[in-house]
Amino acid sequence: MPAFLKDHPFAVEAFFEHSVVLTFAFPKEQLAHLIPECLTLDAYQDKWAFIAIALVNTTGLRPKGFPKFMGNDFTLIGYRVFVRYTNNAGKRLRGLYILKSETDKKMMEYLGNLFTHYAYTTTDIVQQQHDDQLYIQSAKSGLDLHINLKGGEIALPAGSPFTDWKEARKFAGPLPFTFTYNKQAKKVLIIEGVREDWIPKPVEVISRHISFFDDMELAGGVLANAFIINNIPYHWKKGRTEQWNH
Repeated sequence: MPAFLKDHPFAVEAFFEHSVVLTFAFPKEQLAHLIPECLTLDAYQDKWAFIAIALVNTTGLRPKGFPKFMGNDFTLIGYRVFVRYTNNAGKRLRGLYILKSETDKKMMEYLGNLFTHYAYTTTDIVQQQHDDQLYIQSAKSGLDLHINLKGGEIALPAGSPFTDWKEARKFAGPLPFTFTYNKQAKKVLIIEGVREDWIPKPVEVISRHISFFDDMELAGGVLANAFIINNIPYHWKKGRTEQWNH
């Protein structure tokens, strides 16, 4: 397949039934090696950097303007670092750098790897909800979450670097941009996402097991925030590429 197909050659739209996002704070020195030279970590208090784990139930993913019945329904587990990029116009963009992408559908793995650089793999994803309790499990990925969705007053996770939920929301995702870097060509691919009515609601994480951090040999992380977002129309603009000249 032509290489340009991976560069998000057309706009895409979808509907997020819900997105559960857990953001973990690490001493920034722990994450510096995970991002390419063109990006910098989106740090808090010049001390903390962040990895977000998002589980997204998606319906009707398709090229923008295509009828909904042509779309794909799937669940995504994404692991992303919060980053910044200064473009050639001197504007500082805030966004995400993808570390890993998993889905429960082989078709989404195929299409995702055809049109993106996100290196999708297929995994098992089981979700169960009993009243206000949400359970998310993946034996293959070593993921096991128990989340209390009940509203009301929820305290920030113990050890969170944030002082309140207002600060925590700034690192809840999704951020406007996602970046991919071609090191050999020194080219940056910029994908801009557009959403409506993005209102993150705090949730309580009762228990968690996430093998990803062990696999990446990351230590010193703390749960910084946890949110759920429901019923969101979303689309991504066609990707654009620019030369990184630094």
